[in-house]
Amino acid sequence: MNRPVPSPLRAVFLSAEGVLYALFLALDLTGRGGQSVPIKYAGIVLCLAYSLLGTDRLVPLALALTAGADWFLLVRNDQYLLGIALFLAVQTVYFLRLRRAGADGAYFLRSVLALGAELGVYALGMASAVNLAAALYFSQLLSNTLLAWTVDGARRHAFALGLTLFVGCDVCVGLFNALPPASPLYFPASVGMWLFYLPSQALIALSAFPGKENVK
Repeated sequence: MNRPVPSPLRAVFLSAEGVLYALFLALDLTGRGGQSVPIKYAGIVLCLAYSLLGTDRLVPLALALTAGADWFLLVRNDQYLLGIALFLAVQTVYFLRLRRAGADGAYFLRSVLALGAELGVYALGMASAVNLAAALYFSQLLSNTLLAWTVDGARRHAFALGLTLFVGCDVCVGLFNALPPASPLYFPASVGMWLFYLPSQALIALSAFPGKENVK
């Protein structure tokens, strides 16, 4: 079934996400990031709820896994390996979505990026289970992002842009965890994580609807 979401409902979704976005950015920029956690998580749950109204069943599944990952990594701030494993599952679902849309499997690219990421972690002397899992996850996110831009259609462009912002978020996550707090890039990276992340998830939620709904 190819039912479009009513424009007023889409406007409510985007307005609500915009309010949440402004609230947590204001807290993050004023050094009160700890108070922004419930607001950030509400934004992810709202993306999941909105995607359930769409026509693509893989998007709600991926966003449910995303909400699970954020529960451990953001809300509880523990069980990092489990959270990363859930994010890896998210990228597996997105890969299935891309294949369904006609994208090439690009298995050589995925393998090379995964191997390069793992070897990079070893070369930096950071080969813990969490870091190796994070490197594998990021390689799959990057592969999916490159593939997403090869698929035509307005809905796919929203998805590709969402994944691209997702990459921006995870680059900031990597910098935040690798840099000392005294680094001039530490604070921008701490803000940049969610500066990119919530818009990425909102775009992915929008991509669950018919293509014409994503270009109005």
